Amino acid sequence: MSSTQAPSPEQAERPTPPEPSQWHRAMHSIATGNALVAMLAVLLAVLVGSFLVAVTDEAVREASGYFFSRPGDLLNAAWEAVWGAYTSLFRGSIYNTRAETFELGIRPLTETLKFAAPLIAAGLGVGLAFRAAMFNIGGRGQMLVAGAAAGWVGFSFDLPWPLHLTLAVLAGMLAGALWAGIAGVLKARTGAHEVIVTIMLNYVGFYLVFFALSEQGLLQAPGSANPKSLPMKESATLPKLAGDSYNLHLGFLLALIAVGLVWWILNRSALGFRIRAVGLNPTAARAAGINVGRTYVVVMLIAGALVGLAGANQVLGTVTNGVSVDLDAGIGFDAITVALLGRSRPLGILAAGLLFGAFKAGSFSMSAAEGIPVDIVLVVQSLIVLFIAAPPLVRAMFRLPAKEAK
Repeated sequence: MSSTQAPSPEQAERPTPPEPSQWHRAMHSIATGNALVAMLAVLLAVLVGSFLVAVTDEAVREASGYFFSRPGDLLNAAWEAVWGAYTSLFRGSIYNTRAETFELGIRPLTETLKFAAPLIAAGLGVGLAFRAAMFNIGGRGQMLVAGAAAGWVGFSFDLPWPLHLTLAVLAGMLAGALWAGIAGVLKARTGAHEVIVTIMLNYVGFYLVFFALSEQGLLQAPGSANPKSLPMKESATLPKLAGDSYNLHLGFLLALIAVGLVWWILNRSALGFRIRAVGLNPTAARAAGINVGRTYVVVMLIAGALVGLAGANQVLGTVTNGVSVDLDAGIGFDAITVALLGRSRPLGILAAGLLFGAFKAGSFSMSAAEGIPVDIVLVVQSLIVLFIAAPPLVRAMFRLPAKEAK
């Protein structure tokens, strides 16, 4: 007797549900994807930032005192505060609509690209480590050591421009790679957690560079009592891309090249396959014959070189006068946010770096034109990290379908 039963008449007459259309499948893929969550996280952070801008505005606080008698005044004051803040952010980061000429109008865009260059390079270093399930929290130390090495080459030698600049950039990348490689070797050989190691290396790198800048004969400028080096020689300076009227320099093109290189490594090379395999499951990767320890070391070397490129960009850029202990300008930690927002994908990191570059360039305009504290922009950046770290919260707030398990 067969174990299967014939369908009942009701089941036989029940119509088969239609297949979802291609448009429906595409929309479902977008709704359950990570890119939409990242964009909504930025939107939520901007909305919360708008509230903070409104409550810190003096006119809003004054209008709130008589809200029940004239509620429209409070709403108008809040709208003007938020509108003024974000229009000044646009004018300071994309295009200055009040400029007299087009050349002056696009200057904010070049400032955004200038600020974005080291964020993109350092974000690639953090994101590449993320793809191997490693947390490179040592961006600050790697940038400091790389900047010190690039700066030393930049002011110590007399060489023709192309050679001198190339050697300085390579010295910075090599120093960053070796500094990050320490964490990779310790993880591969002893199992030391890279988070602890890279955080401790931040302190070691800071005080090492500070000592070198405080000692005559090392990095400190002769005759100076301040922890600062000599300025870079012109032959080791990153040239400007759009003339002397703008600060945008070759560092941005180097960052774009780094984006393409990392994309190729991750998606078109055998090394990228090993990195992704180790990141997904190191035990399975080891069983498949992949040398997991060697992959950890190689990943940290490449990641450190990318962060080192950001450090060299800071020192050799046309707006710096030498090596100092604050050359990283918080980029080492901002790169973590950029990598998270970009989902550790090269093109995503490029977009996130441009966004944060716009925040940094526009925050000065917001502060000068509207009197808004620059810290508001830092709060918005922190909120972006918060919402990205909690995708179920974002999906619940916007009632998005849960991400399908693969």
